[in-house]
Amino acid sequence: MVKLYNQGVYLLNGSEIVPDGADAVREIEGKVGHVVSKEEAAKETIAYRILKEHNTSPDMEHLRIKFDKLTSHDITFVGIIQTARASGLERFPIPYVLTNCHNSLCAVGGTINEDDHMFGLTCAKKYGGVYVPPHQAVIHQYAREMLAGGGKMILGSDSHTRYGALGTMAIGEGGPELVKQLLNKTYDIRMPEVIAVYLDGQPSVGVGPQDVALAIIKATFANGYVNNKVMEFVGPGVEKLSADFRIGIDVMTTETTCLSSIWKTDAVIEEFFEIHGRKEDFEKLSPGETAYYDGMVYVDLDKVEPMIAMPFHPSNAYTIRELNQNLSEILHDVEQKALVSLGGDVNFTLQDKVRNGKLYVEQGIIAGCAGGGFENICAASEILSGCGIGADEFTLSVYPASTPIYMELVVKNGAVAKLMEAGAVVKTAFCGPCFGAGDTPADGALSIRHSTRNFPNREGSKLQSGQIASVALMDARSIAATAANKGYLTSAADMMDREYQMPKYHFDSNIYANRVFDSKGIADPSVKIKLGPNIKDWPEMPPLPEHLLLKVVSEIHDPVTTTDELIPSGETSSYRSNPLGLAEFALSRKDPAYVGRAKEVQKAQKAIEQGQCPLEVLEELKDVMEVVRRRYPQAGEGTLGIGSTIFAVRPGDGSAREQAASCQKVLGGWANIAEEYATKRYRSNLINWGMLPLLTDEKEEQLSFHNGDYIFFPDILEKIKQKENKITAYIVKDDLVEVTFRLGEMTENEREIIQKGCLINYYRDQNR
Repeated sequence: MVKLYNQGVYLLNGSEIVPDGADAVREIEGKVGHVVSKEEAAKETIAYRILKEHNTSPDMEHLRIKFDKLTSHDITFVGIIQTARASGLERFPIPYVLTNCHNSLCAVGGTINEDDHMFGLTCAKKYGGVYVPPHQAVIHQYAREMLAGGGKMILGSDSHTRYGALGTMAIGEGGPELVKQLLNKTYDIRMPEVIAVYLDGQPSVGVGPQDVALAIIKATFANGYVNNKVMEFVGPGVEKLSADFRIGIDVMTTETTCLSSIWKTDAVIEEFFEIHGRKEDFEKLSPGETAYYDGMVYVDLDKVEPMIAMPFHPSNAYTIRELNQNLSEILHDVEQKALVSLGGDVNFTLQDKVRNGKLYVEQGIIAGCAGGGFENICAASEILSGCGIGADEFTLSVYPASTPIYMELVVKNGAVAKLMEAGAVVKTAFCGPCFGAGDTPADGALSIRHSTRNFPNREGSKLQSGQIASVALMDARSIAATAANKGYLTSAADMMDREYQMPKYHFDSNIYANRVFDSKGIADPSVKIKLGPNIKDWPEMPPLPEHLLLKVVSEIHDPVTTTDELIPSGETSSYRSNPLGLAEFALSRKDPAYVGRAKEVQKAQKAIEQGQCPLEVLEELKDVMEVVRRRYPQAGEGTLGIGSTIFAVRPGDGSAREQAASCQKVLGGWANIAEEYATKRYRSNLINWGMLPLLTDEKEEQLSFHNGDYIFFPDILEKIKQKENKITAYIVKDDLVEVTFRLGEMTENEREIIQKGCLINYYRDQNR
């Protein structure tokens, strides 16, 4: 159902595929009547044209992007605005929308949840932004309804910032990249490769957008086919899909680790904008006559079946038919993966879910930016019409993605009534099921969810307390079919003999007009920002010293390390506005000893900053520095910085939350060491927080350094200044043992940020 091309391709008139090769140019000339070079054709993609329009640099190879709009939710906007304020923020220069869909309703924290919201509201007033109160909409649905526009670009601090189906190139990045936009700076990146996603055919009855998305993720994640590239959706299959269906596929492109997405647009998308009262924001987009792509993902929609992504990653996908036919084998495979993901800390099994030869699940959820769309919920309602979910363990919760959708489902077509009659609980717009702050299943339970992620502990269980539940991703249609079958896993294809006629959607903007604060871009400097007692400033961070001595305080050998493992979501989000409080949870589910080790080393750096001898507060440094000074006697008072680092094979998959990096930084981290960084956004977060994104060519099973080792980096400041990529360092043993790292490509600004110690210092020094 999904084929990956092993070479670039030309696309003629948006439909005909010509693989790149020796005769490709001649073949194209015969078809279009003139010679087209690869370089010219590469400029005919939709992505290239949008990037060119937003690039402020004369060089299309090194982009400096200015976005049209910004979005953040309440896990991230406090830290972003606090960083921007510390860096000289006076007003929001472009529309900036603050949503409150990650409110931690289940967390213990007193007033701190609402304190964050009042901070956001007062900042929207003071700096000229938009504030969307809790439960009105999840961040991405509000952006679709009110912000997206053809040919525009949006930057968001959530990884699933994807509005490509509406003709908007959107990118999810860490908070510091939004800070740069708020300070009238640019998003600097090399021109990304563009991969065509060619949709052909038409989905079968019972197949939904999540099924198509999981099939694509399965084909592209592990091999990195679209890693940090733009996915451009084209082909005759696009026009066979509704707007909601396209949006449902599009939002999940994040899980491929691509940079962004864009789709060709047509009358279907024009109607979407018309329904939402914004017809003027529509722009017809399509590739040029001859467009060149760096690769192609060919998707035969006819052959896509209902899918399930088993724990613990969206790429761990199977057809539901395949799972049911090979139940024992696949469940065993998941249990083996759990030994890696969970470290054997708890007993995890799925075999107890097999009842009478069928897989029984305890929970179903349809929610958020992926599942909470109008059509998904309508389809689920129709499947459940006249059924009951039963009175056993299985429960079903449904979260419409916005209040306008909820009102339409309740008032206009009665879909909610059918769901509630069946036994479902229908709730307000909330991202809780996506980040571990809502509907946490019982210990040992399996939840099926039409949401974005199924990483370990995303469902809210606490591994450190001996609790473990797990999530499998499915489409709303198959979740409803499973619910109708009272919790026994069922494909929607087995329940549907026809495609349901979707009711017409009507959007009522009065809901937002009556509740959303919109400054219309007018700042009011007189407004006093409300700062709750848990909202703390960033601690002072020193600049990069001449020499660095780093202790390895965590060594992670998982194939991929997610940002959730670097800083867990869920109840930890209560401390999202308190950098030091949040840092206490860093790596808590992957390496509980990390925080203690990092803080112990940090004592030495704090001693240096206070003018004291670090050797007096950390005894082990005496022997370490004795070895270092045999060759580098100049490393000492006034020239040396001491901190920590971690090793992970491929860190940074998952959330855009910069806390995955900033928590390490406030604990004294100066670097990460990796074979590869899973996403561009995590690497950018490291740099913006003044941490070296080191790469090693050593394979993880043959590392020359290990947890507890010290690594000395002589003249590191000068090497950064001189734009060196190769970094020679020394593992401190009885003698200095040479080891080599790479930095990878870095812009001039990124090198300056590293030198200054973090983005805050960089802008603070500029403003002096």
